[in-house]
Amino acid sequence: MPEIEAIRPDRDAAPQWRSTRGALIIETCDDCAKPYYYPRGFCPICLGTNVRWVECSGRGTIYSYSITRRAEPYAIAYVELAEGPTILSNIVDSPLDWIAIGAPVSLVFRDIGGAAVPMFTLDGEQAA
Repeated sequence: MPEIEAIRPDRDAAPQWRSTRGALIIETCDDCAKPYYYPRGFCPICLGTNVRWVECSGRGTIYSYSITRRAEPYAIAYVELAEGPTILSNIVDSPLDWIAIGAPVSLVFRDIGGAAVPMFTLDGEQAA
């Protein structure tokens, strides 16, 4: 298996990659009051530049997903955060057959190449 290279965030995303204290931060536009993801330094909704970082709840639901069953099976999903934006990430620590659209998920961080990467796990009774 090839070695994973260290993740090197670009200038706009660097604050997000430093948010490793168990919280995910995303940008919110103070001009139109809309949160968005991925980081870019300007609002993709109104093109405003009056943006700030805010902490997310770490909760969301699966909007869409795909399971790869080659070699070591894994799942990727678009997770709609409780705050509104959608983030592409992995679903971990959950049986692949229990993953479903609309399933509630919670944020977890995994160390990948020295960086804390946000991933999600199934919530509640569904994951029990």
